[in-house]
Amino acid sequence: MWPFITPLNLIRYLIVWRVNDSMVMLPRCLPTALSPVLGTLIAERLPTRDAQQWRKALAPWNDETIANAQRVIGVESVPKAAWPIESVLFAPPGKTAYGEGELVMWELKLLGAQADHALFLELILPAMEEAAVTSDTRWKQTHSIWGRFDIQSIFVARGAVWEPIVSDGRLNLDYRATPTQWVEGLTFGQEAQPKPWHKLAWVTPVDLDRWSTEPKEKSRGRFGAGKSARPTTRALLEGLLARVGQLLPGKQHSPDAALALLSEEEQANLWQGLSSQGFYDRYHKADPIPKGWPGRWVGSQSFLEPFPPALLPFLDLASILHVGEHTHFGCGTFVLR
Repeated sequence: MWPFITPLNLIRYLIVWRVNDSMVMLPRCLPTALSPVLGTLIAERLPTRDAQQWRKALAPWNDETIANAQRVIGVESVPKAAWPIESVLFAPPGKTAYGEGELVMWELKLLGAQADHALFLELILPAMEEAAVTSDTRWKQTHSIWGRFDIQSIFVARGAVWEPIVSDGRLNLDYRATPTQWVEGLTFGQEAQPKPWHKLAWVTPVDLDRWSTEPKEKSRGRFGAGKSARPTTRALLEGLLARVGQLLPGKQHSPDAALALLSEEEQANLWQGLSSQGFYDRYHKADPIPKGWPGRWVGSQSFLEPFPPALLPFLDLASILHVGEHTHFGCGTFVLR
């Protein structure tokens, strides 16, 4: 498993903003508001040549869709307009109304070649600082977050521990975040006595290429999009291979290149785990996709047997990296229970 993880660069930032106005209303899908505004501010700060790829990536957003994305209900259809750097803006669905002094928290993940702390300090943090005080009428609507917050704290993940780089608004310039510290101390389900996880609950909506096609009568739960369609364990693992392949350094960016990182024995254990009884869910509950969110399916799945130990490291990794479509907006992550 470790040769599978070692090539993956990732820096995770936990962002904490303190509201400094009497009332702020966030959209239900906060990343769809964060992405176009911060992306536009980043582009406007760059030299013309460097800004071109950002403007091209942001082109599907126009002033009207950016304005709609700031509203609580959000946009009807989220543009496929990820930043030109591999990134995830993660904020699970939560409350929308915040008063003065309350904290708004979200996570930024920089992945692959863009897992660079200098990039964060030179591009993204200045855009946040500008967004905190902006009076730009393009997006500063009544009760929007823009121009109404202070950057209270920012933390960087070292394994399961969050280390501060901004405290009470003060930046520690001596801190050096590395693209490999995210993995320090993580066990990826390889404890001596792993927990018998039976349930998978999607934190954000997911859209994977392959879906279950089992007859409807085989489940007692409600179904998501496409009647009986819901994510299968195999689809999730294939989504992980595609995601890892995308993030690998060099020219090989395929699922096969990701799979080749595993030994023959590890590959055999992986497929054996997929063929076990734990692959089949006995109950699943589909919830409506929150308005303004991208994605196809959200809900929870309970399985006949605990997930095989051989699958746990891959499931843990998939939950961190996000899988499927719209990962830039935080889609495709889950928790095991």
